[in-house]
Amino acid sequence: MGRKRRGTRKNNVVLREKTLANGNISLYLDIYRSGKRSYEFLKLYIIDKPQTPFDREQNNKNYQLAENTRTKREEELNHDEFGFIAPHLKKTNFLAFFQDFLDNYNKKDDRMVKGSFEYFKSFLKEENISLSSPLYPKDITPFLIQKYADYLQSKLQGETPASYFKRFKKVLTYAVSKNLFHKNPAAGISITINEGLKKDILTFKEIQALADADCPNSEVKRAFLFSLNTGLRWVDVNELKYRNVDYSNRKLTVNQAKTKHSSTNSLVIIDLNATAMRLIGEQKLPDDKIFNLPSHTGCLNNLKTWVGNAKINKHITWHCARHSFAVNLLGEVKTDIKTVASLLGHSGLKHTEKYTRAVDELKNKAVNGIPELKL
Repeated sequence: MGRKRRGTRKNNVVLREKTLANGNISLYLDIYRSGKRSYEFLKLYIIDKPQTPFDREQNNKNYQLAENTRTKREEELNHDEFGFIAPHLKKTNFLAFFQDFLDNYNKKDDRMVKGSFEYFKSFLKEENISLSSPLYPKDITPFLIQKYADYLQSKLQGETPASYFKRFKKVLTYAVSKNLFHKNPAAGISITINEGLKKDILTFKEIQALADADCPNSEVKRAFLFSLNTGLRWVDVNELKYRNVDYSNRKLTVNQAKTKHSSTNSLVIIDLNATAMRLIGEQKLPDDKIFNLPSHTGCLNNLKTWVGNAKINKHITWHCARHSFAVNLLGEVKTDIKTVASLLGHSGLKHTEKYTRAVDELKNKAVNGIPELKL
C-alpha cells in the first residue's frame, strides 16, 4: 500500500508513505495488533521535490508530527495490552474531553448530552471540585460516578435522571474507545426509570389559587398560566412571538424545541381557549416576544415564591404545567388519549400513557381518602 518510512517489523505501528497522483506523498499509519491490520491517514503531506526552504521546512515538520503521532499510537497500544493507560492520556482533562465530544456531537439527543454535561459540572461544584483545574481520568472513579447518579436523582424527576446518566455513560464509552480508560468506570452503575408520573400535578382549584395569588414577576405568572392552558414547555413559551398566533382562528403554531431534529409532529397547532387568548393579550409586532421572561433559574425562583403565596404545598417546576395540562384533560375534561397526544406533540401514545396512569393514581388516592366506616 505504500513505502515504510519509520519503524521496524516488530513495531505495532509503522509510519508509511503513499504517493499521490500529483506526485506528493501522503503519510499514514499502518497499525497491526492481535493479528488485525488497520490504517490511520494523518492528513499530513510531503512535497515530493521541495523547491524552497519553506517547502523543506514544512516537510520536516510534517514528518516530525507524523512520527510523534506514531509514537503515541504505539505507546497507547502497548500500554493497553497490559491494562495500563498511556502516560500522555493520563493527563487528559476529562471536562475538556467531554466538551470536545459535545462540540462534535450532531445526533438528535444532543440537548440531552448537553444537559448531562451541565449537571455534571453542577455536581462537581457541589462536591467542591474546581472546574478550572484538570479532572484526570483517574479521578473518574466508580464512587464519583455513583454519587453523580444519586445527584441526578435528587435534582430531577421522571425519566430525566436516567436519560442524562445514559448520555454520561455514552461519553465514558467513547473515552474507553480513545484509551482514556482501560474499561468503563460506570460499568454496573445505572438509574432505573420509574414509568409512573412522579411530578406534582396542579388541580383546577389550585390553578385558580395561583391566578389569585401574587407573583414577584408578572411575566412569569402570565407565562406559567399560559403553559397550564396549552401544555407548552418553558423553552417553547420563552421563544413564542406574535407571529405564532392566528388571532382570527384562535390558534397557535409552534415548532417544539424538544423534537426539532426528527419528529414529523414537531410542528404543533394548538387551539387557544379564552384564558389563553387573554394571557396573550393584544397583537403586537410579529417578531415581538409574547413573554419577556428571566432565565430558567430566575423563572423557577419566582415560581417557588408564587406557589408559596398561593398556599400550595407541592413541589412545582415549570414542567409540572405540561403534566397538569395533560392529566386534567384526561381526568377532568375526559379528553381521549389520542387528542391529548396530538396537543402535546407526541408522535405516538407511549409517552401520553403515563398521564393515564397518573389519572388512575389520583382516582385511587381519592377513593382511599374516604374515611373508613366502623361496621
